[in-house]
Amino acid sequence: MFRQTKAALQKLRYLSLSGQQHKWRLKSTSACERALQYQPGQKIYGFTVREVVPVPDLFLTAVKLSHDKTGAQYLHAARDDSNNLFSVQFRTTPMDSTGVPHILEHTVLCGSEKYPCRDPFFKMLNRSLSTFMNAFTASDYTMYPFSTQNGKDFQNLLSVYLDAVFFPCLREQDFWQEGWRLENENPTDPSSPLVFKGVVFNEMKGVFSDNERLYIQHLQNKLYPDHTYSVVSGGEPLAIPDLTWEQLKQFHATHYHPSNARFFTYGDLPLEPHLKQIEEEALSRFERIDPNTEVPSQPHWTAPREDHVTCGPDALAPDPARQNTLCVSFLLGDITDTFEAFTLNLLSSLMISGPNSPFYKTLIEPKIGTDFSCSVGYDGSTKEASFSVGLQGMAEEDTEKVKQIISQTIDDIIKDGFEEERIEALLHKIEIQMKHQSTNFGLSLASYVASSWNHDGDPVELLRISDSVARFRKELEENPRFLQDKVKHYFKENTHRLTLSMSPDQAYLEKQAMAEEEKLRKKVQDLSDSDRQDIYEKGLELLAAQSKTQDASCLPALKVSDIEPSIPLTPVQIGSAGSVPVQYCEQPTNGLVYFRAMCSLNTLPEDLRLYVPLFCSVITKMGCGALDYRQQAQQMELRTGGMSVSTQVIPDSTEMDAFEQGILLSSSCLDRNLPHMFRLWSDIFNSPNFEDTERLRVLVMMAAQELANGISYSGHMYAMTRAGRHLTPAADLQETFSGMDQVRFMKRVAEMSDLSPVIRTLSRIKIQLLNPENMRCAVNATPQKMGDTAAQLETFIQDVAKTRKQRKAIRGNIIKKPLDPMNESGPSRNLISEVNFQPCQMKTFFQLPFTVNFVSESIRTVPFCHQDYASLSILARMMTAKFLHGEIREKGGAYGGGARMGSGLFSFYSYRDPNSVQTLSAFHRGVDWAKSGRFTQQDIDEAKLSVFSAVDSPVAPSDKGMGRFLSGVTDEMKQGHRQRLFAVSHHNLVDVAERYLGAGQRTCGIAILGPENDAIKKDPSWIMK
Repeated sequence: MFRQTKAALQKLRYLSLSGQQHKWRLKSTSACERALQYQPGQKIYGFTVREVVPVPDLFLTAVKLSHDKTGAQYLHAARDDSNNLFSVQFRTTPMDSTGVPHILEHTVLCGSEKYPCRDPFFKMLNRSLSTFMNAFTASDYTMYPFSTQNGKDFQNLLSVYLDAVFFPCLREQDFWQEGWRLENENPTDPSSPLVFKGVVFNEMKGVFSDNERLYIQHLQNKLYPDHTYSVVSGGEPLAIPDLTWEQLKQFHATHYHPSNARFFTYGDLPLEPHLKQIEEEALSRFERIDPNTEVPSQPHWTAPREDHVTCGPDALAPDPARQNTLCVSFLLGDITDTFEAFTLNLLSSLMISGPNSPFYKTLIEPKIGTDFSCSVGYDGSTKEASFSVGLQGMAEEDTEKVKQIISQTIDDIIKDGFEEERIEALLHKIEIQMKHQSTNFGLSLASYVASSWNHDGDPVELLRISDSVARFRKELEENPRFLQDKVKHYFKENTHRLTLSMSPDQAYLEKQAMAEEEKLRKKVQDLSDSDRQDIYEKGLELLAAQSKTQDASCLPALKVSDIEPSIPLTPVQIGSAGSVPVQYCEQPTNGLVYFRAMCSLNTLPEDLRLYVPLFCSVITKMGCGALDYRQQAQQMELRTGGMSVSTQVIPDSTEMDAFEQGILLSSSCLDRNLPHMFRLWSDIFNSPNFEDTERLRVLVMMAAQELANGISYSGHMYAMTRAGRHLTPAADLQETFSGMDQVRFMKRVAEMSDLSPVIRTLSRIKIQLLNPENMRCAVNATPQKMGDTAAQLETFIQDVAKTRKQRKAIRGNIIKKPLDPMNESGPSRNLISEVNFQPCQMKTFFQLPFTVNFVSESIRTVPFCHQDYASLSILARMMTAKFLHGEIREKGGAYGGGARMGSGLFSFYSYRDPNSVQTLSAFHRGVDWAKSGRFTQQDIDEAKLSVFSAVDSPVAPSDKGMGRFLSGVTDEMKQGHRQRLFAVSHHNLVDVAERYLGAGQRTCGIAILGPENDAIKKDPSWIMK
């Protein structure tokens, strides 16, 4: 996976301290205490302990080691968290754009010395209970992380990962499949034209169909023109075919060596077994080398530079005449200076984050563009950091004006500085981030330290965030102009500054296609007849290898019997606050209180539904009560961990055509700020400010731009949402709220010259939705704080009582489901039931300026509690792993594809796919494969492991009980589903494939997003958009 990284302070999301304990773990002392017993200088399995540091803010102990023989660096973060993580990263510094580190990342995962089967990485996804498995190629490192809650699984995955990175097979066939190859368009027809194929080749074509990714890449290449950052580490599509298999093997030999490696482990498993396994299975076979992969500092320019690039036009941009981007980027200091990096990161937030920041006021509010440029703020992912600021969605004639504004704003900051309250709000945000516990904390930590450690920065120093906060406060106290001096030094007086503009070229895609054709023509023109025959035969060999049933018996695997038979129960209490039902869930939340409120949409007139997502996105950003939107933003940052509103469409767990519709209010705060948080919500309920049309226009333009930008990244989600649209009432509403319908609607709103009708509509929605009569609440907090929270919630409900109105539901077909199944007469959820709903078949094609397709087919099946739901879930996983992955990715060259079961729909999808209708026939062949029963008990067990790793993925304390609160799915219902999953048999799988997915049986919808397609154009059964 190619990754363009951003600075990671905002990534610190903190993890569940609870989690299932495994019986063999040492329970007597905590992981942190055990790790404190190591001594610097101590020798353990070929490693020497260098440093042992308690980090109480993050509830962990850091142990730093180095490997005696090879010099490999090692960091262990011991923490009482059962979601243990391993990662190994190598400094990979390519000097060309052939994508060698990225193609290598894919190829090492295709088989190794001890595990020579094809594609052990994808096979392990179904032989383990991993909570995360992936690999990333950044600009200057490649990282291989996994996490799991099971100790035996950790050893299995560690063995596979170590063998993959240090002793891969790197077969030529794997290079052709994953990197690039010349092959007949139809591999079985030697007379069909030769074309470029390959997974990474297509992935990077997809990446650069996204104008934001294209711009970010150009910006980095041009700001750091003298070394590895001047090339595309992921691969420039037209340079990828210059890479040879020999060069790939050479790059592995020089970069994937322990002397160039950094190991990281995290969690509550003991350290010694990790060290022993890493030493015995890998490091003992190496001697120290000088890898010579250091990145030199970028020589500083003596004068600023300007440059211009072009991109494809965006058909969904809010204003077709304003599609230019302009951004000014500054080269900053070395990221290994931890405190300087911390300061610049904070300074960046003060300059650009939120409506109170100077650049927001001078660039966003005058509406010169639709939003900040895609690259904005501090970026610490390269050896020397950068800061960028600019606009997208602007007109070409405003270029000089924008440059002038950026320069003037920097002068104003130097003159005026920042309000003390804004600095406090930022430090408050850091405090909350350190207390909030997320479920992937180990992964966040690995990503957070990766860039600095990669350039020999001290990872332990990075973890000691409070030290940086304390020093920051001290510097500010001693020199009130501390931040202004930084702005002067890094921005005003900095000659290493790049101004990069980008404009659309109507012929851009055509030129790209012609350049690819020319590249292909050059490759093909030198081929002799025997070369062509050789290519044809190699294509057949690859196809045969891809089609052969794989023997994966060499790989380690957990058994179904390793899965916990029952789920841990989450106790909740149902109470009330002023007749509003409340679910209380006591959790170890570290002094944070999490509040949610679900407000029903049942009384909302149909014609207002399209506006609901816009309402959700602006309701907390327009000002409320006596506060204008700037003051509101300031109070939210000072007093809360954020306040947001989102749409909810929740299919019923027992009936296909019943669903709940609503909006969810979410916020969190430190317990000391409870009254402030509820006061902010009260003001939003009682007196939101919708009058400010200028503010609304800014928010509308940003929302429309964000939606248009997101399609090339999430095209498969849009395709699946559209494919399901006519199959269930819930899916129809989902398309209205979050599908292509919503993208196009927001484009229309952004084009309106007068927004007053929109303001009137938002006010109508507010009256219907923010109504305690149709509301239920949930609170997650520590037992000590629950009483206080309940009292504050009671006050809030009293404060908003005047907004309570009994309103009639728009539709009469309401069914009531009790919130507490044990109390039928208690409060209930009100669901819409469309008993007369008629599903219908529909095929939709969206032509977009992409070079790849996103394809989906959805089939109407059964709800969550139905007997067959478990079988269909296992079938989706098994078809993905055992059939669709091979057809869509390996043979078809798409970046990804598969099937998933959810919300009563069985959905097929492909991602960044060079094919369109051919992929639909791969879906259908998948159904035939399932109906034929050509799969083994081992295949079924692997699919079960994969499904259970998702079902049992860790849940953060802030989210415990949320499934029950939102969808009414109780622990008992989950346990019933669990037992049905365990019971799924070969017969069940063939049976559901025949009954639901067979050609005569299925009711399906199809959607494709992609480039112009003549075959579809000529087929009248398709609706063209």
